[in-house]
Amino acid sequence: MNKRNNILTIIYHFIFAVSTSVVTALVASWPLLFVFVLVQKTNKTVNLSIGQVMSNYNQLMWYLIWPFKRKLRMSNLPTSSMAAGHFADVKKLFVLAIIAFLCCLIILFWCQRRNKKFLRLNKVWALLFLLLPVAILPFALTNFDNFFITFHHLFFAGSNTWLFDPVTDPIINVLTEGFFASCFAIAGIVYELYFADKLLQK
Repeated sequence: MNKRNNILTIIYHFIFAVSTSVVTALVASWPLLFVFVLVQKTNKTVNLSIGQVMSNYNQLMWYLIWPFKRKLRMSNLPTSSMAAGHFADVKKLFVLAIIAFLCCLIILFWCQRRNKKFLRLNKVWALLFLLLPVAILPFALTNFDNFFITFHHLFFAGSNTWLFDPVTDPIINVLTEGFFASCFAIAGIVYELYFADKLLQK
């Protein structure tokens, strides 16, 4: 029974760390995009104001995170059928991450109210999870473009719908490599902080 609890605890914390990092990156993507558009002036590449770009991004993100939103439509930026297919795949991952995050939160609050101890993560596992991204970090830092491509091959195997054409899907002119890299960086930092906190707990 105790061994089973340990395995469940390990799985729980990994899922909580990953889902928390994804949700945090999603929330942070709004101010990040605003800053990147402001600095890089990418709104000019799509002939929109900064406010219009952010409004279209709101429509995109609402589609991606709200499970009952079935169709993507941005007011000023067209979407090809190929891009729509990719966004539909991304939506599944984001909704799954959000649901996992909420479930983990509920479990955490339930355990805290009942003073349950079985959610305490072994420090060895906390250290292993903390060091896990270290193998990926040099690759991501030195060549983010290849890292981004590899990431898409892993999570969207057998599909090339993520290769957007700027002519048919101008949203890609706004969602730049720097923007995506920043989102990944925030997700990575949150993941590391999660397990660092577990490692430092007494």
